[in-house]
Amino acid sequence: MRLVLLDATYELFRAYFGAPPRRSPEGLEVGAVAGLAASALALLREHAPLAVAAASDTVIHSFRNELYAGYKTDAGVPAELLAQFPLAEEALEALGVTVWRMKEFEADDGIAAGAARFAEEAGRVIIASPDKDLAQCVVGERVVLLDRRRDVTLDADGVRDKFGVPPESIPDYLALVGDSADGYPGLPGWGPKSTAAVLARYGHLEAIPDSHGVWDARVRGAARLARALREGRAQAELYRTLATLRRDAPVTERFADLEWRGVPREPWLALCEALGLGHLRSRPHRWLD
Repeated sequence: MRLVLLDATYELFRAYFGAPPRRSPEGLEVGAVAGLAASALALLREHAPLAVAAASDTVIHSFRNELYAGYKTDAGVPAELLAQFPLAEEALEALGVTVWRMKEFEADDGIAAGAARFAEEAGRVIIASPDKDLAQCVVGERVVLLDRRRDVTLDADGVRDKFGVPPESIPDYLALVGDSADGYPGLPGWGPKSTAAVLARYGHLEAIPDSHGVWDARVRGAARLARALREGRAQAELYRTLATLRRDAPVTERFADLEWRGVPREPWLALCEALGLGHLRSRPHRWLD
């Protein structure tokens, strides 16, 4: 049975900025929750039968913030969006989906831990997220990355085609290129093309020689890049730590616990009434009872 791992944080952000606003009977903004719930219902229909879990950033603060002061926080995130995180987690559970609420870790860590833990038991693991960090979790055709919005699936060959490096080099790639979404800049001058060319040959930061004169990779501005790496190697290693997903995040369920058996009728109907989601009441295609 395939396992789908849903990036609930991404889905909630996407819904907040893409779905129309909506108020609950009590006046709470719940448009993002409605959008996420509709998207989750579509996913359950498209991939059934399936096992499924969703990971969420219950707190947008993790151990990475202690390692690097510039790492992303909830600063600048609209208050109406932050207020919908617990409601979104409740909505997913009301749909019968296991939710991993991440606090010390991030949602991506939960997904990485789930993919690593259940890859052997699942016929296939589908990570439903376009987040480039998660490309490091891809394994052959068994663990793949799905961008639902663009309907694009990346296996290991697809990761190489897109980034120019294999999945295991993605943390090194992000360390050099940087990741503005997560708040770290990478090293000066290291762009996607030069980084891919060097890592395609050397794989990881520690294997790249200090002197460009011995590089077995042809890149423009090699001397400048080598100098930036020599001077910033410690910083690059820190960025790689930030980019490396933790496969020891707390995921305690057994694979059998993740099998989706349908939507539990009463909890779902109660949530729809509480949040004013009457248009979604009858949307489930399969009820638990």
